[in-house]
Amino acid sequence: MLRVGLAKGRLCEAAIESFKKLDLNEVIDLKSRKLVFKDMENNIEYILLKPSDVVTYVENGVCDLGVVGSDVIMERQETVYELADLDFGKCKFSIATMKDAEDIMSLDKVRVATKYPNVAKKYFEDMNKEIEIIPLNGSVELAPLVGLADCIVDIVETGNTLKANNLVVVEDMHEVSARLICNSISYRFHQPTLIKWVEQLKEA
Repeated sequence: MLRVGLAKGRLCEAAIESFKKLDLNEVIDLKSRKLVFKDMENNIEYILLKPSDVVTYVENGVCDLGVVGSDVIMERQETVYELADLDFGKCKFSIATMKDAEDIMSLDKVRVATKYPNVAKKYFEDMNKEIEIIPLNGSVELAPLVGLADCIVDIVETGNTLKANNLVVVEDMHEVSARLICNSISYRFHQPTLIKWVEQLKEA
């Protein structure tokens, strides 16, 4: 049975719509508290996971496939195959700071608040910029407002939250979107099926 890990939330809803184009049975009930759904006719099992766990499940071979944002893939730094850009869940990794703040890139050392320390560290290191990472799990927009950080690195979709908190984007870092990922061993085992799926998704 092919096992597919889906990130809970809006990506899961969009993934379900995408999989309809593969003529698979609609077995996932998002109103249910269940986390495992089986399509016995097509021999597929779906598991609903926290986005941060999808890559780990796929990398360790518990799931053959996964649908997750590329932001999670970049941050987790685990080894998976990216089979396709699914062209939904689009946003950006961006650096943002207070509207009237000085040029953060002119600072000798930049204090960066973020939920994505690995992504932030690599980006600033590539720019040869010294930084202090302040890892946060909650609303990172608060950090510059109260003086905890000079800037933030976060996912930006509409920018409305930034505007509401008097923050502005000073630099876009990476494009982000949903990806179909695969375990390396699973890819070899299920290659004909997976190649067909990818082709059908791209055509759709």
